[in-house]
Amino acid sequence: MTEIDPDENYDILDPPVRVIFSGRVQGVGFRWTCQRIAKRHPVSGTVKNLADGTVELFADGNQQSVIAFLVEINSKMSGNIREQNITPVRDQVTFEGFKII
Repeated sequence: MTEIDPDENYDILDPPVRVIFSGRVQGVGFRWTCQRIAKRHPVSGTVKNLADGTVELFADGNQQSVIAFLVEINSKMSGNIREQNITPVRDQVTFEGFKII
């Protein structure tokens, strides 16, 4: 599990990233909150519910923007997030805007 702390150095975080959030993250407006937060940051990507009860988010942009985006999600949804797993996306992907799938 990788937690986002705004005071840490994230040189190893290389967008785009895939984040899997677990906890009480479905049925609570999590995806809509992510989309609203994305509008305040120069990021692109997608967010969707997965069948196992987790939420999958892809985020792309410059490193600082992606970090700020994830920090804000963690701040707003801290009561719902139990765990998050952040991994770099190795495949070539292109996102247009930020969308709920």
